[in-house]
Amino acid sequence: MTETNRSRPGALIGVAFSGVFLGAILGAITNSNNGWVSPLYFRNIMRWDDVQDIWRASIAQGILEGIMFGLAFAVIFTAVVGIVSKARSPYGLAAVHLVLIGVAALVCWTLGGVVAMGLATLSPGFYRHAFRGVPEDFGQMLRYAWVGGSIWGIQFGGLASVIVGSVLFRAKWRHLQEAADNRANIAGD
Repeated sequence: MTETNRSRPGALIGVAFSGVFLGAILGAITNSNNGWVSPLYFRNIMRWDDVQDIWRASIAQGILEGIMFGLAFAVIFTAVVGIVSKARSPYGLAAVHLVLIGVAALVCWTLGGVVAMGLATLSPGFYRHAFRGVPEDFGQMLRYAWVGGSIWGIQFGGLASVIVGSVLFRAKWRHLQEAADNRANIAGD
């Protein structure tokens, strides 16, 4: 049974820092994969012609972007948790929702990559015309498409995940409040 009647401002601070940390971790994991799949994508899009180790640079770029997106998304989610619970949510309850948001963002990362590969397969000419630096080789183009699509997938999907996660947190909090009110009513009878 979760106690929901005392203020927990420290939990909100923990949620905010955890959200930023989650963003950094997701950025490192996803760009670790993406830098391995298509170093050419990073060379062309980031203009890393003089970078010796693109894989490591892509991980660092993923961490940096993950921190930035994590900060923005953590502000949103932490504000929702603070407002909805009136700063009374235990850290664990909000952290479970953060983990679910992270998992959903990874699913969106995968879907974005698959959709981009599908688009490149469906119309290679369109894909090469619509995006900068796309290689002529079909296999290289698919790897390039994976990276670009997966990045868009985690960025847009991350925002959608935060919105859905916030709605789910609100619903869970309301359920906990109703259960606490029912217990109080039963105890008062």
